Amino acid sequence: MQKKTLLAGFALLGALALTATGCAGSDATGDAGSGDDDGVVTVGFAQTGSESGWRSANTESMKEAFSAENGFELIFNAADNDTAAQIAAVRDFINQGVDAIVIAPIVEDGWDDVLQEAADAGIPVVLEDRTVSASDDLYASWVGLDFKKEGVMAGEWAAETFGDTPTKMVVLEGTTGSAPANDRAEGFDGAIEGTAIEKIDSQTGDFTRDGGKTVMEGFLQKYGVDGIDLVYAHNDDMALGAIEAIEAAGAEPGVDIQIVSIDAVKDGMQALVDGKINFIVECNPLLGELAAGLVTDVLAGEDVEKEVYVEDQTFTQEQAAEVIDSRPY
Repeated sequence: MQKKTLLAGFALLGALALTATGCAGSDATGDAGSGDDDGVVTVGFAQTGSESGWRSANTESMKEAFSAENGFELIFNAADNDTAAQIAAVRDFINQGVDAIVIAPIVEDGWDDVLQEAADAGIPVVLEDRTVSASDDLYASWVGLDFKKEGVMAGEWAAETFGDTPTKMVVLEGTTGSAPANDRAEGFDGAIEGTAIEKIDSQTGDFTRDGGKTVMEGFLQKYGVDGIDLVYAHNDDMALGAIEAIEAAGAEPGVDIQIVSIDAVKDGMQALVDGKINFIVECNPLLGELAAGLVTDVLAGEDVEKEVYVEDQTFTQEQAAEVIDSRPY
């Protein structure tokens, strides 16, 4: 199947879910798909955890879409970024005989066996947000963002901003082995290739604010404020932690050390408006309606696209100021 790219912006997500994928929200009885005798569709959702503001918004979006009002019974599990616990949760969903499973995989590898078990049990799987390295025959569809493109857009800003100026950069990586960490690194590195930007250090902060702060404190102790020109954070929460560390070191984030990050959650956008972050690439967390629409269509026996992309935007300080009050996350 060919990739399907959806238009950008959270404002369009609901309409796209209803028109492009037939979201279950249009039928409160759940008649669009198989389910229990009372028409309720039971869905197990294996979330990564609650590591960031982005993740919290994503979870709320999923809970709203897979609500009782929309004809679903949602069995929710957050694995606290423990891959073994997340796989165990999926096996539990299979043993419970749910109608469908939705997974936001913590890491890409290690999913072959449990996805095969779901397939053998006749339970369709939809992936959301993150991807897996397993054969795409083992899941029905994936909905999410183009992480590599996000990295490219962040890297293009860095390349344009710093040009041929020698620039010392540190990187706050996402969870090791996760699709967004892998792809955002690859995209950014490709975009700055041939520039005078030098990556002097890179370490995981696990997409958390505390992790970003701790790692940045280590970078500052090692290189000093004057030894770091740029921070590339794989998400806003780590960037916000880095801001705390930079300020504690007596420096001015966004001025003494510039910051580029990915997500565009409310706190990150406010930091951008305040000049503490210099550029943000969006990663839209509101994937619930699209995921619910895919589940409904799969259970109804309809053909669905293998990959459903939601386009991202980018924000400068001025652009963030224009939209921050209207954003739902």
